[in-house]
Amino acid sequence: MAVTVEELSFDSTSAEATEEFLSTAYTPMRIGKSAADARTRISRRAAGPLNVDRLSFGYDMAYDAESLGRVCLLSIHAGTVVDRSGADGEQEERVFGPGETFLIAPPDAPYRGEVRSARYTIAMFDTALLDAVAPVGAGGAPVRLTGLRTVDEAANKQLGAAVAYVRDHVLDNPAAYGNELLVTTAAQHLAAATLAALPHTGRTGPVPADRTDATPATLRRAIAFVEANADREISLADIAAAAFVTPRALQYAFRRHLDTTPLGYLRRVRLDAAHRDLLAADPATATVTGIAMHWGFAHPGHFASLYRAAYGRSPGRTLRLRD
Repeated sequence: MAVTVEELSFDSTSAEATEEFLSTAYTPMRIGKSAADARTRISRRAAGPLNVDRLSFGYDMAYDAESLGRVCLLSIHAGTVVDRSGADGEQEERVFGPGETFLIAPPDAPYRGEVRSARYTIAMFDTALLDAVAPVGAGGAPVRLTGLRTVDEAANKQLGAAVAYVRDHVLDNPAAYGNELLVTTAAQHLAAATLAALPHTGRTGPVPADRTDATPATLRRAIAFVEANADREISLADIAAAAFVTPRALQYAFRRHLDTTPLGYLRRVRLDAAHRDLLAADPATATVTGIAMHWGFAHPGHFASLYRAAYGRSPGRTLRLRD
């Protein structure tokens, strides 16, 4: 099924027009400016559960906004963003600067703060994706993000790289347009990177029942489902449902018996499928990039690295074997 990439843009020096646009594109909000020239530039590309926006404010702007209802990550390139939402009813000021990637607010909470002559990228996705990729659960309850900043600097870099990957190699890449598998795989990748980087309620281990269910039979059911559906959009929750166990038990089964994760195994199955396609393709009409994207790999360099590690040669060399 094809995925349509939607685009919109905004360029104005009117604070009133900016407030109206932000309230329509994000959530109802009130803004205040402290400069005569209120130049604002915003561009958006959206597909499926994802949207990535580029924003540039040439002035200082305060905001007071309602909840977004989605996960919203900011990667700052210049200037600063100040959060004044507070925590547990307390007033607290947190300043984020260039190089930082963070959560603007919990999806169900209002937020307030200030943008100070800042240029940044926003990546937003549906909260349901967090539960779909969560490696462990929280007693069956939905996973909730519990902090705005990443757990450490390494996590900050990884989350920033995930946002840039979705922006540059998926939503900014015309060759990726219309590829549902590519978009959904990228969305799952960003959600998984978010859980790996930010504190959340799902940081618990498997319970005894999950360990009991992590059997070879569970693994066989999961593998059969993955191999039969690797060309479709599937999530951790889908694989667990097909294996008749919880996502926690599924994760534990793959770790116990294969030393990998269910989504890591899915990626390897797709890599093997791409390998078979490269072997069978006509190099006069097929490309490595096209085959990689067909199986959900948007970043050519990352695909080539995974392929070389698995098969000991470049994907281009495999494609040329028929010559």
